[in-house]
This record gives sequence, structure tokens and C-alpha cells, in this order.
Amino acid sequence: MDIHLDPLGGWSGDMFVAALLDAFPEHARAVERAVASLDLGPDAAVRLVDHRDAAGLTGRRFVVAAEEPGRHDHGHRHHDHGPGQHDHGHAHHHGGGDHGHPHHDGEPHHHGHRAWSSIRSLIEGSALDARVKREAVAIFAGLAEAEGQVHGVPADDVAFHEVGAVDSIVDVVAAAQLIALVDAERWTASALPLGSGRVRTAHGILPVPAPATALLLRGLDTIDDGIPGERVTPTGAAVARHLLLGSATAPPRPRRLERSGTGFGTREMAGISNCLRVLAFEPAAEFGTAPASQFSHRELGVITFEVDDLSAEDLSNGLDHVRALPGVHDVVQAVVFGKKGRVATQVQVLVAPDRLDDAIRLCFAETTTIGLRFGTVQGAALPRGFDTVRVDGLDLRTKHVTRPDGSRTAKAEASDVAAAPGHAARLRLRRDAEALALSRLDGREP
Repeated sequence: MDIHLDPLGGWSGDMFVAALLDAFPEHARAVERAVASLDLGPDAAVRLVDHRDAAGLTGRRFVVAAEEPGRHDHGHRHHDHGPGQHDHGHAHHHGGGDHGHPHHDGEPHHHGHRAWSSIRSLIEGSALDARVKREAVAIFAGLAEAEGQVHGVPADDVAFHEVGAVDSIVDVVAAAQLIALVDAERWTASALPLGSGRVRTAHGILPVPAPATALLLRGLDTIDDGIPGERVTPTGAAVARHLLLGSATAPPRPRRLERSGTGFGTREMAGISNCLRVLAFEPAAEFGTAPASQFSHRELGVITFEVDDLSAEDLSNGLDHVRALPGVHDVVQAVVFGKKGRVATQVQVLVAPDRLDDAIRLCFAETTTIGLRFGTVQGAALPRGFDTVRVDGLDLRTKHVTRPDGSRTAKAEASDVAAAPGHAARLRLRRDAEALALSRLDGREP
């Protein structure tokens, strides 16, 4: 699947989540579960609401309790800014930990701050799936590094307003959950609007785009469409950079538009809808446009290398980072015998060709190998789709594929089935989930 994003109004974390959930509504409960698993309190309660803008365009908004009326917003997430000066939650340097600190807008009460190091520990120590953790940490690390560079402090010492931190954590974790579930082969986007004007922060009046946002937008295509205001938020820029940086333009090929979704911010802008649109494509061959083939052909980048001087634990940690790189399809390992009869681990990485160089650099950075082999091969894949079904009170993700003879098979996500105690219970849960997924496809869901 290819995902294309069109930031007509701009890009913020909540707009990205809302757009994907509008296109993939079956993942809404999984997002709610992911956010709830962090136990961030009532400020982190989320809702997906229908929205119609002044021009009559409809879509969704992703609402966090912290932005409800009567609650004060200090975060980066809300895409409701005007073209002039406005409040803008910012990161601070506190040397780590949570600290009380007066609000920059003179509000009489106090909130604490949450350091990036504590946010990272929260995510890594959570019950989230391993890939979701990797995606979330990578996105938030980019945001913290940009803020740290702006303020001249290490990323681990960057701290966010407590309420704003909750907003950003919710947006990033929800985005990471959706990135993992959608599992797109390629992410692309139209040029991101720069906006213009000024933003009021705890550090004074700053230009738009905000300094951290400008750092995150480096290397990405942007456009000045003449419409003022903050159009891309720091959290939105962090998500965009994570998905788009280094991605080559998709080569021309027949594609079938399968889904679309629209996510809105809260600001109304004259003459333009404040929305982010998602378009989801599948290769046309997967849907019968090429009668001679019931599977799609694709080109894959392959990287192979061996290591014999890295512990299993360190190698596992390093390859987790390789797996998290957008465009990487799979990372597999095998035991081999190297020179002098030494036992070694052979690693093979399958990656989209346009991310091959990025994956090579990451393999060198994350392992002790000093040489590797790479190339491209032709691959074939059966048409597939994803769904979430509910069995015995559990939400279980499933993947279904269409075989060359037209039959369908389904597979339940092992990490979801693992919640059931006992082999027999897990076996029954998996079979029930797969049967329900197939019955939905055939229109026989009870």
C-alpha cells in the first residue's frame, strides 16, 4: 500500500491521526487502547468526532480531553492558530525530571513539566507493541532533538509543559499505532505549507515556522501559499520528517485508489479548508487489472551481512532500530559458520529500493559490521488487507490475503492472541478471530 498526504491546510499530530482514522476507521479502537495503556490520566482521554467546515467539507477531528473547553492548552498539537501572535507551548531546559513552573501567560496556577527522558521511559516501559514503541520513540526523539538544538541543551534535558506533553504523547503514540497498523510500503506528501507571522512563547516572540519546526522541515518539500499562521506544528513536522525524509518520489505505476480520509484542525481559514487529506493506494495488479496474474510484482532492496562479535542482546536492539526505518519490509537472521569456523549471525534486510541507502547507513550504525552486500531483486506478493475483530472482549488485529485461486486466508496477530492464558485458549482465540475476519469479507458477520 502507498499512502499520500495532502496538507491543504497544514499538518499537525492530531490532523494526521484524524485523517488516517477517517480512512481506516476499523483501527479506532486499537488507537484508543494504545493511548489508554499509557495511563496518562483523564487529560489523555480521546474522541474521534465528525466535523464539517464552513465550506461544507466533512471529515474527522481527533480530540484529546486536554483541549476540551475549560482546560488550558500549552501543547504543540492544536492546529487552531491565527495569523498573528498567539500562545504556543514550548519546550524548556530543566536538567531532567518534572518541575513546577509558572505559566508564561500569567495564569495564576502552576503545572509541572515532563522531560523527554521520562517520556521515552514511559513509552519503552509500556505494554505497546514493539513496533509501535519504536515508531513513537523515533518520532518523539526527533522533536526533542530539534527543541534541544534550538535551546542549546541535550535532548534528554528538554522538558515539555505537562499538559502540552500529554497532548504530544497522545498524538505521537496514536500516530505510531496507525503507522504500524497501516504498514504502508511508501509514504509521500505534497509540499508542506510554511505559513507566516509570529508566535508568542515562553521565550518571547518567534517567527513562523517556529524554530524547532524549521529544523524538522529541513530536507522536506515546502511551499509558501500566501496563507498566514502556523501551518505545520512541531509535532506534525516530527511525524512528517519520520515518514518522508529520504523517501524518493514514487515511480509511475498503475495504482488503484482504495481509501481516502480527511482530518481537520480547529482553526477556520478564509478561502481554504484547514484539513490534511490521506489517499491510500494499492498496486492495480492486485485487484485483477492484469488477468494473467493474481499477485503483484515489486522490486525489493536486499542487504546481507554477517556479524560474529556482537552479543545477541546488542544485535537484537540494533536490528529493532533497522526494522523501525520506514520502508523496511523485514529483517531476518540465520546462524552461519564464518571464517575459521566461527559461529556468526547472518542478517538479511528487505527494504524499499528508495530507502536502500538509508538502510545501509543504519546497518553500519547499529551493528559492528564493516562490510555488507546489497542489490535489488524482484518480488511477488499476494493482495492483502487488515482488520480488527473483537473476540471474548479482546480487540484482535488480523491480516487477510487472497490466494491465486480466489480463496482467502486470515492470520491473527500473535501479540494480540498472547493475552489469552494457556495454549488451548490461544488456539481457540486465534481460530475464532480468523474465522470472524473471513466472515466479514464474505458479508456473513453475525
